[in-house]
Amino acid sequence: MTLYLPRTTTSQITEALMAERLSVGGGAMNMVLTLVIVTDEADHYDAVRAATEAGREHPSRVVALIRRDPKAEPAIDAEIRRPGTSGPGEAVLLRLYGPLGEHPDSVLTPLLVPDAPVVVWWPGQGPADPSADPVGRLAQRRITDALRAQDPVGDLLERVAHYRPGDTDLTWTRLTPWRSLLASAMDQPCGWVNAAKVTAEPHYPSAELLAAWLSERLEVEVERGVSDGPGLTEVKLTTDQGDITISRVDGRVATLSRTGQPDQTVALARRGAALALAEELRRLDPDETYANAARHLGPLLAGSGVEG
Repeated sequence: MTLYLPRTTTSQITEALMAERLSVGGGAMNMVLTLVIVTDEADHYDAVRAATEAGREHPSRVVALIRRDPKAEPAIDAEIRRPGTSGPGEAVLLRLYGPLGEHPDSVLTPLLVPDAPVVVWWPGQGPADPSADPVGRLAQRRITDALRAQDPVGDLLERVAHYRPGDTDLTWTRLTPWRSLLASAMDQPCGWVNAAKVTAEPHYPSAELLAAWLSERLEVEVERGVSDGPGLTEVKLTTDQGDITISRVDGRVATLSRTGQPDQTVALARRGAALALAEELRRLDPDETYANAARHLGPLLAGSGVEG
């Protein structure tokens, strides 16, 4: 069931949520967090769908703040979806008109679940400094996606420069299968790593983060190669016992090659927003591994002469 409240107020929305909660015998009482999506009309459908899929693992109240015509009279159009309609949690879609779009925190605050952590996700163009954003200030975790920016690498670099504990980016989360496979490959005796190379399509921020992570962890120079994609296509570690290479040309299946050993075929599909978001919702503490890689990214790109 979906309830529509055109030209409404936050108090009316709160009353409607309370009535819905009582009608289903609980509702938000079982929510583990509040997931806030800051988006626009063009992106909201895919973003809410991804949040709904992620919510099957992490029951949450989803609040989508959708900015509409900034020149219109101040108004709120609300859409409330009952638990079960869009996953195990409630979903509240708020279309903000006029100046309200510039002050979404004032609309959001009365709708937060008491004592539940707040996570904010910008599925499109995010702020340069998420922790200073009016909505970002309300959250324990702030999730952006540099891949959606016009200049993905430059966008990531600007955000890294303003990093605060609790910030993360889905360009990092998409690397989890690659990092796990690399760590697994190096669990076997492989000798000392002398150099590394990361190959991906141009201006692909995940590749820059992976290079920064490898450089920071292995203390080696990491070369950045360019391919036609899609996304990351190859990582090569040069060791004193031969090369370790992970190659993925179709975005789905990778080949792990080690000197003197038969090749292995490994599932390594590209990750969509729902899977990446679900992973980020599993932890509400700062991601120190991302923080270290992010701090290493700026100096690494500066040393290579790469600019946003």
